[in-house]
Amino acid sequence: MEEREDGGAREASGRRARGELESGVLAALWAADGPLTTGQVREALPGDLAYTTVLTILSRLYGKKMLVRHREGRGYAYAPVRDEASHTAQRMRSLLESGSDREAVLARFVSELSAEDEQVLHQILSGHDARSGDGRSGGRA
Repeated sequence: MEEREDGGAREASGRRARGELESGVLAALWAADGPLTTGQVREALPGDLAYTTVLTILSRLYGKKMLVRHREGRGYAYAPVRDEASHTAQRMRSLLESGSDREAVLARFVSELSAEDEQVLHQILSGHDARSGDGRSGGRA
């Protein structure tokens, strides 16, 4: 695997690293104002991907229950099931649950936060919404 200038990774064969296309498709859907067709997703992605490649990725994400779809013409329009923050939080939770020492993982995670992120986390944990400045806990009891 080699690192590209744009931050992405490529396998030695020149193909995109596994998961890179899925991430790109999800990013395009999160950035959209509503559901997108395969052609619209293809246009939103960098490079010159084949229509069938984008359709395959959309089908895989739909099969993983990460997307919903509805009929649009002869095809479908796709939208993410969860917003980006919810998706990322679920991935973080899954990684945390797969570790053998939760306390060590959490301690390491917190120790590597930037000062700004540490402040935001502190505000969230103390029951203050860091983005709006109010005292709501964002759904926490």
